[in-house]
Amino acid sequence: MTVNEVSKLTGVSVRTLQYYDKIGLLPPAGYTEAGYRIYDDESLERLQQILLFKELEFPLKEIKRIINSTDFDRNRALEQQIALLTLKKEHFENLILFARGIYGIGVKNMDFSAFDTKKLDEYAKEAKRTWGETDAYKEFEEKQKDYSKEDNEKLVNEFMGIFKEFGKIKDMEPESKEAQKMVEELKMYITEHFYTCTDEILHSLGKMYSGGGSMTENIDATGGDGTAQFVARAIDYYCKKP
Repeated sequence: MTVNEVSKLTGVSVRTLQYYDKIGLLPPAGYTEAGYRIYDDESLERLQQILLFKELEFPLKEIKRIINSTDFDRNRALEQQIALLTLKKEHFENLILFARGIYGIGVKNMDFSAFDTKKLDEYAKEAKRTWGETDAYKEFEEKQKDYSKEDNEKLVNEFMGIFKEFGKIKDMEPESKEAQKMVEELKMYITEHFYTCTDEILHSLGKMYSGGGSMTENIDATGGDGTAQFVARAIDYYCKKP
């Protein structure tokens, strides 16, 4: 298949496929006489693995290290990816119920059980040990170990408070000084309390915030309809500006 055919089949842009080749993450199976990239079934299987790891928020550098490893077990990786994605689905479903509860009875609901990710975190820790822990994961783990339940509740309230502030300015342009200042505040908060938030990570978070589902619903419930999309657009401008 040509790079254009792979792009149409997978939804991955030609530019992204070219970048994956450039960094050695997804080299093509060969080239045509005219110099165009061509891909075979093995290439597509490798791309599937890349996309699954991306869904689990692995940096491209880490994905490359994992799937290039001589002891990489594709079936074992798939088993763990399925289990992790299932746990994330269950967690998001709990958050949806939580958000609907707040919407129905008001913001005085102080039940934080929906934010309990203990089961997911425990499995993720095992999976990360198999795949190799990322620097961001190690940093997050180090910071989390000293947090109490009350600390985590405070962090949740403060974190969602940032989106509440975004909601107050969502009628402005995402390129505005006010919006960009809020993006910087969000980035600094994540870095201080969770892990070093690079522009690459921040850009991925923006896509997740506006990607629909419970994350988008929670942000919009906090800041008002359209807040998640506004935050994503402001982040996109922040990460792409010169």
